[in-house]
Amino acid sequence: MFKPLSITHKIHHPIFDKYKVDVQVKRDDLLHNIISGNKWRKLKYNLKQLKDKHCQGALTFGGSYSNHIHAFAYACKQANIPCIGIIRGEERYQNNFTLSWARHWGMQCHFVDRKTYRRRFETEFYTELNELYPRHFIIPEGGSNSLAIPGVAEILTELNSQTDFDTLMTPVGSGGTLAGLISGDSVANSQHHQILGVAVLKQADYLIEEIKQLLTVQGKKHDNWQLLTNFHRGGYGKFSENDSNRIIEFNQQTGVTFEPVYSGKMILALLDLLEQGYFKQGERIILLHTGGLQGLGGMIEQGRLNAEDWPVPPRAPLY
Repeated sequence: MFKPLSITHKIHHPIFDKYKVDVQVKRDDLLHNIISGNKWRKLKYNLKQLKDKHCQGALTFGGSYSNHIHAFAYACKQANIPCIGIIRGEERYQNNFTLSWARHWGMQCHFVDRKTYRRRFETEFYTELNELYPRHFIIPEGGSNSLAIPGVAEILTELNSQTDFDTLMTPVGSGGTLAGLISGDSVANSQHHQILGVAVLKQADYLIEEIKQLLTVQGKKHDNWQLLTNFHRGGYGKFSENDSNRIIEFNQQTGVTFEPVYSGKMILALLDLLEQGYFKQGERIILLHTGGLQGLGGMIEQGRLNAEDWPVPPRAPLY
């Protein structure tokens, strides 16, 4: 799981010139061709702990098109660790773009209904899973736990060695990436950076407390971050045709592919915030590209995106 630093480079767009801001992108999507972005960061120390404990296997949770499930399955295959995915959805999804790859890499997919899946945070449910799958290391949905924090925090060490900046933006799903960035800025003793999270799901205010909980182990006060909850575009996995077209145009203008579920919502928030005068002239902004491009395969498969507008990921071999 050890890889070189991801690159950071400047991107150009007419709106950046209009509002006189400097924008760079941290290309964590290039960390690994499969385990890219924040998934690689979050799994790094989780897999180390799993091996150190000599567990019999690993178990995690995710939806039928989950980036985390996709990355987790491949990481476990590479580490020769048996893995189980508790999948929200019906068994008919087992051959979709994401899960066909997960199964190809050896993941056992166990499908549950939404009511059962909502129990994934309950201690009692964990006890039941431990009885069903003894000596299995359980990693929460999205990989967001205390072991994810130091992996994500390394981004700040890398950025501080690569460039100077004022604001770091990231999309936010389960909160682990934002918590890791806040932690990393604190460890680096910088904290003059503004860490800005863009929630990709509706009613995401509950994540503020979850992020604070992930940060409590440090015993430090963190006051240089904010979670923006009004740029979700209708909810998790939702976006309009206009949203998609704006992201496609931005991709073409900058030469970097951002997908519409996570990183693309960060881009749309950036464009809207610039128009609203949120950033001061001369502000130096870093966009964290958290990967997730495998998700394009599922959206193209469902007919939600046109293949000619997006890079099409390869499908898993047929069984």
